[in-house]
Amino acid sequence: MTVPPAITRAFVLAAGLGTRMRPVTDTVPKPLVAVAGKTLLDHALDRVAEAGLDTAVVNVHYRADQIEAHLASRQGGPRIAVSDERAALLETGGGIRKALPLVGAAPFVVLNSDSFWLEGSTPNLPRVVAGWDGARMDALLLVAPTATSLGYEGAGDFTLDADGRLERRGAATAAPFIYAGVAVLKPELFAGTPEGAFSLNLLFDRAIGRGRLYGTPLDGQWLHVGTPDAIRAAEERVRTSAGAP
Repeated sequence: MTVPPAITRAFVLAAGLGTRMRPVTDTVPKPLVAVAGKTLLDHALDRVAEAGLDTAVVNVHYRADQIEAHLASRQGGPRIAVSDERAALLETGGGIRKALPLVGAAPFVVLNSDSFWLEGSTPNLPRVVAGWDGARMDALLLVAPTATSLGYEGAGDFTLDADGRLERRGAATAAPFIYAGVAVLKPELFAGTPEGAFSLNLLFDRAIGRGRLYGTPLDGQWLHVGTPDAIRAAEERVRTSAGAP
């Protein structure tokens, strides 16, 4: 039996415009916005390193020079490769497709650079990596409870069955889980995808159609940091969770 390759690489999505974060992002790209004393990008890269992944590919578009300079000054792991999207913003799916030569042929982790959460009893990124089973899965998503996610006001994205399979909310008024911005993907999922910009939702729906989209519930609390007010709320939640007065 062939042993599947270990997951060693991550792709960090850092190219977006951050329009909902304005006016903060008028001068600073969203991945370099600080939350609890550290940039969102560093929070993501530190979790990549802590999970034992040795390489992270980071895509850049908006204020790309600032992000590249920050990455060049960063100390410690993981190793960084930059995927340059200055010519055109390619959305989540298109950005990864462009960078597949850097990502490699093995399954890999994807993180939104603004994915931010408080850990529970077990760190979540290692849990997702450990839960990957390529024989059953095309994609494995970290999902957070809709009801307890701070700053999230939507209706939720997915239902999760007893075997861990995900389905879309569909016509229901609400769903118990939201996508927390972390996933493990097979590169093969990108076969036949369009050139240019497209969303990862295209791949998620393909995997659902095959019964191969799975979810791991987050242990802890997901904090939505999409607006300046949400940053302040997230920092307050971090402070109280640390037991600060």
